[in-house]
Amino acid sequence: MTRSFLPADDLPPVKATLLDEILMRQLAEAIGRHFYQSCASTVRVLLSYCHWYFKANSYPITLVIFCYDIESYWHIINVIPLIVNSLKQFSNSAKIHLSPPANMGVPWDVAVDEISNDED
Repeated sequence: MTRSFLPADDLPPVKATLLDEILMRQLAEAIGRHFYQSCASTVRVLLSYCHWYFKANSYPITLVIFCYDIESYWHIINVIPLIVNSLKQFSNSAKIHLSPPANMGVPWDVAVDEISNDED
């Protein structure tokens, strides 16, 4: 374990403050609004059938999508490249966490930089 030679005042806080948590929540909400506006209309419709949000308090920033039914899940899988294009406007290192309906599969994570698209 390495020990820092910086004074305690120069080190980052050990625990996030209430203000940090509020700012992170506001950041996630703002990213969510701008992301949604940047999505194609088909992606917007598909997202409206799911529960989705951003986790900004982790690195990389993560788009979390919970699908309520298997049909929505498969449609979301088919538009992952479109979702990636929108996410790249915010971060090239973002991640998508996609969860199928309960008891219908295993959630999976994919990094934006793992998905290639034809437009690059």
